[in-house]
Amino acid sequence: MVQNSTQIQAQFSGFFNTPHLFKTSIKGLQVFAKQLDTNFVFNSDVRTNIRLGLLVEHFVFEELIRFDSTAVLAKNIQIQENANLTVGELDCLYTYKTQVYHLEIQFKFYLYDATLGASELDGLIGPMRRDSLNEKLHKLKSKQLPLLHKPVTKPYLEDLKIDTKKIKQQIYFKAQLFIPYGQNITFKTLNNACVYGFYFNYNQLDTFKTCKFYIPKKIDWLVDVHTNVDWQSYTQVIPKLEVYRSEQYAPMLWLKFPNGNLTKCFIVAR
Repeated sequence: MVQNSTQIQAQFSGFFNTPHLFKTSIKGLQVFAKQLDTNFVFNSDVRTNIRLGLLVEHFVFEELIRFDSTAVLAKNIQIQENANLTVGELDCLYTYKTQVYHLEIQFKFYLYDATLGASELDGLIGPMRRDSLNEKLHKLKSKQLPLLHKPVTKPYLEDLKIDTKKIKQQIYFKAQLFIPYGQNITFKTLNNACVYGFYFNYNQLDTFKTCKFYIPKKIDWLVDVHTNVDWQSYTQVIPKLEVYRSEQYAPMLWLKFPNGNLTKCFIVAR
């Protein structure tokens, strides 16, 4: 089964509108930071059970071919050893004019916690506190990008008639950031346009008693907030949030305030 085209377009538009986290190179990693001037209709079919990360990759591939003088050579290249052991994947190989690029794709939702370290990079962590920006950048630099130059990858590139020595590497890194409720933070290294909302603790839930709530599915975390959803009152949403709390789960919420303002946020156990 494939997803409804209206919902896919909403997911794509939310992805498209999300800014790149970095405008210049970071920790020696070169970034892809170009943005098309206008949105477009995403026409490809997408299955209903697709993972968020794979969906984003589909979106990026469609976006890339819209740039002038750009073509996608290969995508999701599974690198295997001994015919049955997958050692990694190259997300995308594309050309801009005559230059070939290897592109690794990331789209993240991060909370900012200044207590985690001295730098802005130290402070970004996933809603479940299982992954951090620094860990991801380290993995990109030490594992994902170096895969291009491994001997096991050479036959795949030879089939595409690509000289590894001439390939440049980039990371495509979009993110939506959430800061602690009630705080105003201006980043110096990170793109401030990536701040999409705030996060708060389950113990602070009473603060939002007068709001309406909507809990999007994870695949819809991409979607920009809008009014056309099934909003629930504080009383209605509490039972579901209590289950999440018992599971130590940190869901995304949409909030609609009494004055009509809308925002994305996360509610966290700690």
